[in-house]
Amino acid sequence: MKETFDFCKATAPSSTANLGPGFDVFGLGLDLFYDTVSIRKLATTNGKIRIRLDNNTSIPSILEENTASLAVMKIAQKKKIKNDFDIRITKGVPIGLGLGSSAASSAAAVIAFNELFQCKLTENELLDFAAEGEVSSAGVKHYDNVVASLFGGFVVVRTFPSLEFIKIDTPKDLVIVVCVPNLITPIKKTKYARSVIPNRIPIEDHTRNLSNACIIVSGFFHQDTKLISKGINDLIVEPARKSLIPGYDKVKSNAISSGALAVTISGAGPSMIAFTNTNKNARKIGQSMEQGFAGSKIQSTAHVCRPSGPARVISNS
Repeated sequence: MKETFDFCKATAPSSTANLGPGFDVFGLGLDLFYDTVSIRKLATTNGKIRIRLDNNTSIPSILEENTASLAVMKIAQKKKIKNDFDIRITKGVPIGLGLGSSAASSAAAVIAFNELFQCKLTENELLDFAAEGEVSSAGVKHYDNVVASLFGGFVVVRTFPSLEFIKIDTPKDLVIVVCVPNLITPIKKTKYARSVIPNRIPIEDHTRNLSNACIIVSGFFHQDTKLISKGINDLIVEPARKSLIPGYDKVKSNAISSGALAVTISGAGPSMIAFTNTNKNARKIGQSMEQGFAGSKIQSTAHVCRPSGPARVISNS
């Protein structure tokens, strides 16, 4: 007998995208911050959706501008679901700081909606609908953060000629230091950060980025954190975006001097991430990154974390 629910709650992790040269292709789930989305199905069938925002959050409450509601609206349209329903979003992922905030809400929403309405979506369908939510914040569908929030760990995604992704196990010794600056970012920050990327690039830079990206993937396949770190070097996107982050150079040099194997911008920034293969110096790396931001009179907080697991349902009734 088919089990039915009136309520479902799901959670999804924060994430980092690009990892240097993997722009719009690489995503890594972070076991650091989490968003929770609860959806309650109502008996009425007027096709109405209501959003409730916890934590006095500043994310949009307009359906078409909210990542979670936009994603589930697309599923409801596709599956011809007419029920009214309430969405409650509890933000845990910092907003607009390069840690996949919009993706976490969108991923949790599609997981909860799929379970609640028994849509039986495939993994690719879940990913495609979750990416619909990114349009509201980035202006385009992009998959690197949502694929990491949905499935956890390290994921490679491509969209042409068809949507495909592959998840690769992460090394057991991989430790990530995330330094989050206390900055007010522009509305639709991701869209703006994408606008500064050059439209034309030298073939030499493209070739070097491609080789670095291949090194990263090889490092994950070989479970080799040091090899992964050798590939985290971006000659195209990061140089264009670093001017958007006060203290970027000092944060990076401080982290390397303190023992980090690699440092890069987390997604569109302004958070910065460092990679190491031991917990022993992780706090020291974090403190040095905080000092780097402090040199530009920016307060920040460093966190130590590991790769995350996938988004998941945490309760239903």
